[in-house]
Amino acid sequence: MTPFGARLAAAVGERGPLCVGIDPHPALLASWGLTDDADGLARFTEACVAAFAGHIAVVKPQSAFFERHGSRGIAVLEELLSAFAGTPTLTILDVKRGDIGSTMDGYSDAYLGVGAPLGADAVTLSPYLGFGSLSSALDTAADAGRGAFVLARTSNPEGSEVQLAEFGGRSTAQAVVDGAAARNAAGIDSTGAPLGDIGVVVGATREHGLDLSTLNGPVLAPGLGAQGAGPGDIAAIFAGVRGLVLPAAARSVLAAGPAAVALRGAAESLRDELAAAV
Repeated sequence: MTPFGARLAAAVGERGPLCVGIDPHPALLASWGLTDDADGLARFTEACVAAFAGHIAVVKPQSAFFERHGSRGIAVLEELLSAFAGTPTLTILDVKRGDIGSTMDGYSDAYLGVGAPLGADAVTLSPYLGFGSLSSALDTAADAGRGAFVLARTSNPEGSEVQLAEFGGRSTAQAVVDGAAARNAAGIDSTGAPLGDIGVVVGATREHGLDLSTLNGPVLAPGLGAQGAGPGDIAAIFAGVRGLVLPAAARSVLAAGPAAVALRGAAESLRDELAAAV
């Protein structure tokens, strides 16, 4: 498969940088007139596929809102990922997995390997057992043409005590960025891809204080819309990025549902605002 970075660059070039979060939390299901169970979840995801597939570059399902419904919810998530897999729209599965040894290998098999049952184009990973603990996942992703977004500087206040802690003259968050940059440099050198496969997650609702100039990979930037960041904020906060930025919005788009045409219109309107600002 073509490397993830190359596919992402092409998708964004054709359909813009917006990443739409697919977050079927209970209040949203209720506002759509759906039941808070696997059946309501399935109807919700069908509308999202109809609205976004082939029209938006990237969608980001949040695994937790599927997992809360048990095995039937996971089955709906698997169907959702499969439905998008046959379209030009890429998927980032927001699972934030991170562990060591054989446990990390198990997560890699579930989400990143060739033929993975919950395979997405990319997943989110947590590096807080050390960036090196992610090696097997990143290797598995590369072998399958998939990517990963590693948590670096999140928007929640509690993250600061870990992410801004310094060791060896740099913050933990900067060490994560530098680790991703090193992986991307090696991958780009070997494949000639225009963009590395390893991205980082940096919240869009505050100044991040990171040097992203050598990343050569994508930045997933949650916080657009309902969380308070506007298109102009994205342009200002990420002005020095060498790579591409994927601003992510969920509630501000999904509030337009349940009609697929209204969902698509909300996403395309926000995408066009981003294009004008960035």
